[in-house]
Amino acid sequence: MSFSVRTVPCVFLSFGSNTTNFTALDQLFVDNPQISYWKFEAVYSFPTTISRSALNFIVNEPPVNGSCSISPQNGTTSTVFHISCSDWFDDDGIKDYSVYSWQSDRSSLLMIAFSSVSNIDMRLPPGENTNTSLVHLIVHIRDKFDCVTEYNLSSVVVRIDTTDVNKLSDPIIRSLASGNQNVVGQILISLSQVFNEMNRESIKKAVSDGVSAMHISISSLESESLQQNSTSFNQSALVDFKNQLNTRADIREYLISFTKDLLITSSDSIKLQGSMFVLLTRATNELTRSSAMIASNKCYHLAETLYSMARRIPYEDVQFAASQITECAANVMNAVNGPLQQRTLVLDSDFSQANSFPSDYDTDLESAWSNPNMFADGNDFSSETIDKNRNIYYQKQTATEIAEQVRETISLISYALNLHMNIGQNLTITSPSVFMQLETLSSNSLSNKLISQIENVQIQMPLTFNSTLNDNQIISLRSFVQPLASADQSNSQSYTNLSRSVSLTFVNQTGHEISIETTFDDPIELIIPRDPNLIILPMNLQDVRSANSMPHNQLFHLQYLNITSSLAISLHFEVHPLNHTAGYLFVYKFDQIPQLNSSINNTDGWSLFCPANMTNDSIYKYWIDSQKTVGHRSIIFGLRQLNSTEITSICTNSSITNPPITNQRFEFTSNYELRVYTSGCYYLNASNHWQSDGLVVGPLTNHYQTQCLSNHLTTFANGFIVLPSPINWNYVFTHADFLRNITIYLTVICACITYITLIIYARFQDKKDVEKLCMRPLVDNHRSDEYLYQIVVFTGHRANAGTESKVHFIISGDNDDTPVRTFSNQNRRVFQRGGIDAFLMAVPKSLGLLNYVRIWHDNSGGSGSASWFLKYIIVRDLQTMETFHFICQRWLAVEKDDGKVERILFTASNVEKQEFSYVLSKQTYEKLSDGHLWFSIFFRSPSNKFTRVQRCTCCFVLLFISMLLNIMYYDLSDETSNTIGLSIGVLRINSQQIVIGVMTELLALLPSLLVVQLFQRLRSREEKSKRPKWTLAWWWIFIAYGVCFLLVGVSIFFTIARGIEFGDSKAQKWLISILTGFFSSILLTQPMKVLCLAIFFTRIVRKRNTDEEASEYMGVDAVQLMNDGEYNDISKEKSTHVHRYTIHFDRLSENDVARARLQRTKEVYMWSIIREVLTSIGFLIILCFFTYSNHDQNSFFQVNHLRKLFLNSRQIDNAYTQITTIEQYWSWLETSFASNLRAQQWYNDDQPYFLNGFVNDKSNRLIGWAIMRQLRVKSNLCSNQKLIDVCAYDYNFWNEEKRSFGVEWKNETNGRSNSSIDQAFQYRSGEEYGYVYEFHGRLSDLQNNLSKLHELEWIDNRTRIIIIQMSLYNPNSQLFTSVTLRTEFLSTGTIVPQYRFEPFNFNLAFGSASQLVCVILYVIFIVYLTFNETKSLIRTKLAYVRQFWCYVEVGIIACSWTSVGIYVWRYKEAKRIGHLFAETNGYVYINFQSAVYVNDVLSFLFGFCCFFGTVKFVRLCRFSQRLSLFTETVKNVFRELISFSLMFSIVFLGFLSLYYLLFISTISSCANVLKTSQMLFEMTLMKFDTSELMEAHVVLGPLCFSLFIFFVVFVCLSMFITIINDGFRRAQQNLLQKDDEMVLFMWTKFQRWIGWSKSCEERNNTMEIDYLDLAGAFPKKVDKLLHALNRVYIDQQTSNFL
Repeated sequence: MSFSVRTVPCVFLSFGSNTTNFTALDQLFVDNPQISYWKFEAVYSFPTTISRSALNFIVNEPPVNGSCSISPQNGTTSTVFHISCSDWFDDDGIKDYSVYSWQSDRSSLLMIAFSSVSNIDMRLPPGENTNTSLVHLIVHIRDKFDCVTEYNLSSVVVRIDTTDVNKLSDPIIRSLASGNQNVVGQILISLSQVFNEMNRESIKKAVSDGVSAMHISISSLESESLQQNSTSFNQSALVDFKNQLNTRADIREYLISFTKDLLITSSDSIKLQGSMFVLLTRATNELTRSSAMIASNKCYHLAETLYSMARRIPYEDVQFAASQITECAANVMNAVNGPLQQRTLVLDSDFSQANSFPSDYDTDLESAWSNPNMFADGNDFSSETIDKNRNIYYQKQTATEIAEQVRETISLISYALNLHMNIGQNLTITSPSVFMQLETLSSNSLSNKLISQIENVQIQMPLTFNSTLNDNQIISLRSFVQPLASADQSNSQSYTNLSRSVSLTFVNQTGHEISIETTFDDPIELIIPRDPNLIILPMNLQDVRSANSMPHNQLFHLQYLNITSSLAISLHFEVHPLNHTAGYLFVYKFDQIPQLNSSINNTDGWSLFCPANMTNDSIYKYWIDSQKTVGHRSIIFGLRQLNSTEITSICTNSSITNPPITNQRFEFTSNYELRVYTSGCYYLNASNHWQSDGLVVGPLTNHYQTQCLSNHLTTFANGFIVLPSPINWNYVFTHADFLRNITIYLTVICACITYITLIIYARFQDKKDVEKLCMRPLVDNHRSDEYLYQIVVFTGHRANAGTESKVHFIISGDNDDTPVRTFSNQNRRVFQRGGIDAFLMAVPKSLGLLNYVRIWHDNSGGSGSASWFLKYIIVRDLQTMETFHFICQRWLAVEKDDGKVERILFTASNVEKQEFSYVLSKQTYEKLSDGHLWFSIFFRSPSNKFTRVQRCTCCFVLLFISMLLNIMYYDLSDETSNTIGLSIGVLRINSQQIVIGVMTELLALLPSLLVVQLFQRLRSREEKSKRPKWTLAWWWIFIAYGVCFLLVGVSIFFTIARGIEFGDSKAQKWLISILTGFFSSILLTQPMKVLCLAIFFTRIVRKRNTDEEASEYMGVDAVQLMNDGEYNDISKEKSTHVHRYTIHFDRLSENDVARARLQRTKEVYMWSIIREVLTSIGFLIILCFFTYSNHDQNSFFQVNHLRKLFLNSRQIDNAYTQITTIEQYWSWLETSFASNLRAQQWYNDDQPYFLNGFVNDKSNRLIGWAIMRQLRVKSNLCSNQKLIDVCAYDYNFWNEEKRSFGVEWKNETNGRSNSSIDQAFQYRSGEEYGYVYEFHGRLSDLQNNLSKLHELEWIDNRTRIIIIQMSLYNPNSQLFTSVTLRTEFLSTGTIVPQYRFEPFNFNLAFGSASQLVCVILYVIFIVYLTFNETKSLIRTKLAYVRQFWCYVEVGIIACSWTSVGIYVWRYKEAKRIGHLFAETNGYVYINFQSAVYVNDVLSFLFGFCCFFGTVKFVRLCRFSQRLSLFTETVKNVFRELISFSLMFSIVFLGFLSLYYLLFISTISSCANVLKTSQMLFEMTLMKFDTSELMEAHVVLGPLCFSLFIFFVVFVCLSMFITIINDGFRRAQQNLLQKDDEMVLFMWTKFQRWIGWSKSCEERNNTMEIDYLDLAGAFPKKVDKLLHALNRVYIDQQTSNFL
């Protein structure tokens, strides 16, 4: 079926002639006034016939023949003007009169009044023109059928009454409060007009005084930019403007409050109130949040009413009202977004209202006002930041609410207008704050449609697109332009505060939006302008000519820009050369330095700036679209000037595809100016967040507009910001300040300081090594002896291996034996631990082949320095250069090894010298002291020419190269990967960092080995005449040091550069890899190298007869040795001995050795006792400090206080512990518990301000909220169904109910609800499993919810456990407390309330340096104890387990190691909770159960450690027989006690069974086996209540009691005491048979140390020397006499000669 409509006579004055809707414009009837009768006929065409229908009507005539007048003709805003209309006639009657005013534009009408009578009294707004102050008035006279006649009144002069403006008079206030729409509307329109004009003048004055217009106003649509004064910013002008602004804003808020109760009665009422709100909201910078909210609500109600009556009122009324409401809604949107976009100032009333306590203040933790976590800026919790962000929060909240309301308002307005629009019709609403265009059209006309709007806003539809539209479907198009884009509700940097907001929407006839989608091949094109008050900053001058004279090798002048953004942005470069003939090559690279030369092309893009491509304003422009910048944080771009040849050859070549390449450094002939700015295209999603996906910035973007290419339709805006001057890459490091990069700088500085310190130490030790290399002659060399032997003695590296005793020896050869000779050196100590000592021995003649060496010492070195561990001795015949080895590798000590101080060392054969143990130990030491660079600084052999200073330098070359390689490789790691690691304080170690550290250390070995070889192959100056193979001249040392310092300098430079690029946070993570690499080098890489080399040389090349330890001693001949000035320090003075005589040296006899061994054994034992005592005391002190610092002395008071608070123990009738019924539980829950969850008023009724989240004690703060969990059981069929069918048994894992229900446990459901009441009936899995109710909201909400749950029977007969959990924090004592209130509802009906208050803190978790040191010492003690017990186990084997004290030691070790593991676990738990607490600041519930469990386990372990550590002191009493009575007594009665315990257990178990079975149902103490055993133990200790037994049973009670007292108390306890007494008597008898020899020895030593008396040993030794051993002293006396005579004879001969 098809039909058509014919109209006569003008078809151009109608719409929809070929549709089901037809519209005839009013102009059709106006142009034909002579026609009174009209007929419209519709013709319907069918396939077989044609049908017609017609509509006949008469055109209504408007009122005629009347006139209107106004008096007076001039006045003020307070003058009451009178309008009188008379003689108006209409056949249908006059309906009403309405008055409109206009001033400069007749199309901008404002309704001032409406009335049904012809005489109207009114107030008029002032004229805009201050010179004439004319107001033009129009009166509409309307008949009953809404036919209107316009009557133009004469213009009147209305001036401002300053009295009403400065102060609102009482009559005006009374008029405003009257509620009369006309009166209120006229006053508000008049005052608003005045205030709006004052606001415009204030803005102009502030701008002229230097205040930026962009920060105090929003430019209206099609407005011109304000003339910005070139003067500097004027703070006083801004203050004056702000004061005036706040004053007017307060008045405006007061005025707008009178509009809330105005009734909306008719279309005239809508138009009047719409006009009133347009003027009230026009000054958007003066609207407070309250004003904006009132206006938004009122405009929405006006739109809602207009929509409801749109079909009943004329289209002209709908159009007028819609334009007023739309402008009002747009004003409100601009007002609320202005402060958020930083386009208008924050009003004082808004700021104070946001930061004042709410009238309904409550201590609910989740109250937005009281949550500083929502308003803090990172870790900035200052009051200024909190207040500022709190105001922003409420501004955003209001903006969101108003935005949603405005969307609804615009939708209602659009629908009301579309009701009167036919296809082809359009409507445009234009005002300073909004441009809206509505158009009804066919879907086929959308293709390639251009929608032009205000301010060059354009929307170009593509040729093709995807949608759900049908062919020729009628749709409505709505485009909307606002002067300011909405503020982003998130914190993304969209920079949309300078953009207009543009939206385009298609709606079908049912009012639903139509989705339009396309592709970027044929996108939707939008042109979005910016605010005309945008100030474009001038270009930055780039002084590149000055860089020409600076030394550099750069090909481009590089600059750096940070482009980090959460949204996509495009980059725009503008280059203005001062020499207009200059051309440039532009290159760039994201996140890296661009490189372009003959060997490498590493750029992301390039462009040629040729003079021919320059714009009219002599600027080169380049643009990088937003798709290329996504995911990048920075861009480095560079320019180089093209030379004349390149300009000629390249700029004229349009087909060039590759950039011109040169290897010459840049050379600029002139400077240039640079400007870089970003632009973006964004759309507003449903959450009011700006997003950039689906949008691309177009090439037509410039300073004043952005071209956007989109694949969808919504609300759009552009982003724009002029970036600051780029950083010159050449000077980037000059801007790298110390505090910003403190980690990298401190790392390098500390490394350099460490190097200098070690160099000083190494130089000092090198000087001492030269002294050690000096070969000293023996003091007993004879002057006449000319045959020389060199003796090198090697002392071991074991503990206490050195000696201070006098060492004597005899060397036996085939030809002769030496007499007793003595090793001594008057200049320095010899035979130190690990020392190598060289001596020169002179003998009369050759000894021949050496057979053995007899060597001993006199044990005179003191208690700690008498023993000596001799490795081996090398003797070399300096005449024949023959070398003899004498291997010892044993102790010469009375208390060690076999107890001997004398050894006979035979000449080692080749087989002995190649023995594996000997070679391996020697090779390991040699490699460790020489091959391990770091260890060799401290342990290198003095004979090695590779000095400690050189080794120290090589070490730091290795360190700095490792740092460089590490920082280069570190950037290749994926920092976002979730790697498992250990975090201690600020340090975090993961596997990735360790691998990087080890790998870079391995790569750094190559350059370090090169430097080491340079130093090791240097020859001394004395060797210049010789040319050994593979050695370097002495002057190569300067080259070696130069290479070292060059490597270190380059490494430091690039390390600092890379560290600055990383930033301080990433540099801290990198530092972990460096430390890992450093320690892996010392403890892993080089020790493995040393061990492998030692095994290799031992196993593979063992036959090679080398001795690197003695190479420096054995590598020179006797002549060189005697003359070498650096290494030879032999005294030139010969011995003065003339007569050879025999010197007697006493050797220790067997008795002397035995006596010395006994003495030394006692000393060793004494020191072991002292060491054990000190170790035990130290361990216990550390353990106690470690343990007691984990417990807070306020814990008990905290628990006691919380018990009284939550258990309500003061009220017996409502105490938690006295609950016996479900009703009592609900009563306690609703009254006591709920009221204590929130801090309430103080005792003087003051509000508990700033106590949000605190419980009612006002000392403890809730972490998040409390939760209440219920565990239920399933209903099962009873085993005996005669009485009842369904039973609810006790709770266990198998019958737990896990289904979700509706309220009242009805109707099983799988859905989820947001209501806390509904959620309480739904099962929740996870850590807080069960049916959970969370205590959210205000106190009244909690009480109402609990009452509701009570009514819904949340606790019923299937409830078995109710668990209330909460986490508290007391900031005063810094205690966390986990509160658990567990109530069991047994199947018997019994209710068992239980509670746990568990306080703890995390101060122990490496909270201070002392605690960290304590932890380290504790671990060291554990390692030491573990090592000792392991040695004891290996030594004693199975006998170890038969010792009692081994179990104490094992208990200490096991508990300690477990506590260390638990401690680390606790630390990780503390970090987890701390991280959650830092993220939420305690505003989310955190379950402390795992932390409490870990803390409890740690406390148990610490308790047992302290117990075992204290009991261990009993063992120390074994050193004194009197103090060991306890242990001896226990040892004596141990077997008897075992037998007694067995017997006692049998008796006790018998009585346990008796009492339990007899009194299980009558005595509460016998309710279970555990309680029964507890009662019997109390009876054993004579603590009992016989009345309870007698009440239980008259006969059995007393009988059982008597039997227990007789058998257990009298018999068993008496036997126990007898056993103990007998053991004690035997221990005393054993004590009489022993003496305290060791205690006496220690006491004597102690007296000797403090100088009280000499020991008996010293007196006995003196008597033995002076009286008992005169014969033995006689040879010594003779030797002394001969020596004296020889000295006298020599003196006489010398004097005679002189």
